[in-house]
Amino acid sequence: MTGYAADLDLAHLLADRADAIATARFRALDLRVESKPDLTPVSDADTAVEREIRALLAEHRPADGVLGEEYGAQRASDPDGRRWIIDPIDGTKNFVRGVPIWATLIALYDGDRPAVGVVSAPALGRRWWASLGAGAYAGPGPAAGERIGVSAVRHLADASFCYSSLTGWERAGRLDAMLDLMRGTWRTRAYGDFYGHMLVAEGALDVMVEPELSLWDVAALVPIITEAGGTVTDLAGRAVPPGDPGTDSSVVTTNGALHADILARLDRPAER
Repeated sequence: MTGYAADLDLAHLLADRADAIATARFRALDLRVESKPDLTPVSDADTAVEREIRALLAEHRPADGVLGEEYGAQRASDPDGRRWIIDPIDGTKNFVRGVPIWATLIALYDGDRPAVGVVSAPALGRRWWASLGAGAYAGPGPAAGERIGVSAVRHLADASFCYSSLTGWERAGRLDAMLDLMRGTWRTRAYGDFYGHMLVAEGALDVMVEPELSLWDVAALVPIITEAGGTVTDLAGRAVPPGDPGTDSSVVTTNGALHADILARLDRPAER
């Protein structure tokens, strides 16, 4: 195998184990849910998935660093080297309410390069994956995947536009810009979390925007989006995710052709 093929195979193994754990706890009557200090929910499935992934990485990639949402950072042998970034369940609020739009996000960064990304959503029967230079794929799993690519839509008036919610844009002082942008698109829907970004990667949507994401929320998305031919940056046009796990970032995902127009329309604070 060449490139990151072996790492991608490992990421699929991690996703398989995560799917088995999370699926068994989805809609379980005895699911335990607590509130973290930031008042976001964490379930026993979140913590169990992350523990299993960390154990497998310790076995298969002991020299690599690990960063996970629930248990923080584990230093690598080489601090500038390889690091796995894990969100055990992205969409925990959906998970605890029985909504099937949730996924395990697994990324490998080699230095600052997004090398591998896997997004596994077992309740949807769907997985997305990519490795550097090898394209992006989606399907039930690696044995039945098809190559995916972004849409060819070039005009905002023809675009299907996705967002997570409006409240975050209001807190950021950009609600007016968001509403103006939405009025200029063909269709708007709020799918939220990982899902909108993956729909852009496979060409079903053209734009997905979020005002604030943590490193583990976005790391796995980047290789898939870029290998599918799309563009993902923050509002200032800078690469994401941020390097510091304590720093959140805005995220704009597009098919590439619409990116400059979206940034110009959104990077406009409310008038005072």
